[in-house]
Amino acid sequence: MSNVYQAPESNLIKDGEQEGGYGSIEKALSGDYEFSIGSVLSEAWDKVGGCKWQFFLSFLLYSVVVVLFMVGMSVIVGALGASMQPDEGSAVLMFLPILMQAGFSLVLMPMITGIFIMGIRRSMGVPVAATSIFSYYSKMLPLFLTSILMMLMIMLGLFLLVLPGIYLMIAYYMAMPLVVEKGMGPWEALETSRKAVSKRWFSVAGLFIILGIIISISMLPMGIGMLWSSPLYMISYGILYRNMFGVEAETLA
Repeated sequence: MSNVYQAPESNLIKDGEQEGGYGSIEKALSGDYEFSIGSVLSEAWDKVGGCKWQFFLSFLLYSVVVVLFMVGMSVIVGALGASMQPDEGSAVLMFLPILMQAGFSLVLMPMITGIFIMGIRRSMGVPVAATSIFSYYSKMLPLFLTSILMMLMIMLGLFLLVLPGIYLMIAYYMAMPLVVEKGMGPWEALETSRKAVSKRWFSVAGLFIILGIIISISMLPMGIGMLWSSPLYMISYGILYRNMFGVEAETLA
C-alpha cells in the first residue's frame, strides 16, 4: 500500500534514477542500446524548452574566446614577422597553419566538449549552465591529444580511399565526452566510440545529417531559428550518448 503521507518525488530525482536503465560501455560495444532517429529528435525537442538561452550563451562565450584567440594569434604572428629576416619569416609561415590548428585544439576543445556535456546533462533532465563549458580545462591535454589523433586518422582515411575517412568522421564522434565523462585515454576513447557507433553507423550518420539540415535551414531567417536548432542538436547528441554509454553520477552533480 502506498504511503499517502509520503512527499512526491521530483522529476529531477526520477530522471537521475533512470540512469541505471540507460546504456553502459559494455552495452555500447555490443550494440545493445536503444536508438531511433524519430524518438531521439522528439525527446530532444521536448527538452529544448527552458534551456535554449543557456545554450545560446554558451555559444556566445565560445565565440568570444575564438575571437580573442584569433586576435592573440595575429598579434603573435605580427610580432614574429617584425623580428625575423624575410627568409626566416617564410619558414614560420609554412608551419603557421599547423601551429594555429594545434593552438585551436588545445585552447578551444575543452569548451567544445563542455557544450556537448551540456547536451548530455540536459538529456538526463538536469539543469545546465553556460559557464560550465569552462569546467574541463583539467582535461585539456588528453582532449588535445584525442583531437589530434582523430584528425590524423580521418585525414589518413580520406587520403587513402575517401570512404574510410567518412566512416571515421562519424565513428569517432562520441570520443570527446568519453575522455571527460568516463576518464578514458585518447586512443581508448576513439576506439570505444568507433566500435560502439559502428554497430549502427548508418543510423547515427542519418541522425546527424538530418540535424545538419535542420541547422542549415534555421540559419536562413537571419539565424533566429538557431536559438532552437542548436540546443536540439546538442541535446540529440546527449540522448544518443546517454543511450549508448550511460551517464556518470559526477556528470549530473
